[in-house]
Amino acid sequence: MDERAVAMSTPVEMRDVAPWVERLARVGYAAKALLYITIGILAAQAAFGPGGRTTDTEGALRIVHDITFGRIVLLVIAAGLLGYALWRVVEAIVDPDGRGNNLKGLALRASFAIRGLFHGALGVAAFRAALGQRSAGTNDQARELTASAFRVPGGELLIYAGAAFVAGYGVYQLYRSYASKLGRQLELGAVSGEMRPWIVRVSRFGIAARGVIFCLIGFFLARAAQRHDAAEVGGIRESLNMLANLGRWPFAVVALGLIAYGVYELVNARYRRITVA
Repeated sequence: MDERAVAMSTPVEMRDVAPWVERLARVGYAAKALLYITIGILAAQAAFGPGGRTTDTEGALRIVHDITFGRIVLLVIAAGLLGYALWRVVEAIVDPDGRGNNLKGLALRASFAIRGLFHGALGVAAFRAALGQRSAGTNDQARELTASAFRVPGGELLIYAGAAFVAGYGVYQLYRSYASKLGRQLELGAVSGEMRPWIVRVSRFGIAARGVIFCLIGFFLARAAQRHDAAEVGGIRESLNMLANLGRWPFAVVALGLIAYGVYELVNARYRRITVA
């Protein structure tokens, strides 16, 4: 079934969702868009010429801080990310879309909760940045958690399991980009017929690029377990650096893909179905 058919066959009404949660979640999608577009533009500049660099979400927050009215923008970003985090955690618990309690459903719901916690921490980091305070980056926190895991019996197995989960999520993102099921999450019926195919193509490209990043993050985590070295843990910046070492074009394609993912998040901010039963 193509995107248009799915969009037309899926109900578009919101179900019992607190209006303020929905609004904050949409602001959160817009905040994610800003961060990913910033990361992608800087990486693309580095791929095609001087002036760019690789960074991650915390680096993007610092860039936003330095623009005009940056602190106000950061406060809006913080509120949006915290609202998005709340929605994701509630979605994992309440299961409004009926993911179920089988292995696949529980895995998806667990990923919602983890994403909620991650974006909640990012929202707190944005709030602290708006106040001029520094906070530990997600990479530093991941390395600290990895180092702590190494100190308990079977810690390497826990790290390997985490690596498999992260890489598996990346593979799932690659599958999502191929399977073309955006109509189940987006109200594409509200988009003009001429724009809909372009939105689908750009979104699929962006989702695939982010899937590659998560696969590489999983690789870094597995390598940390193999070498028993928490310093091997890496995030978006390290993944982009690895792609840059492979050559300009793999690096450039994923950099442009992260910009496309930012566009996809903007589409989510406007057309995403946000339901909490």
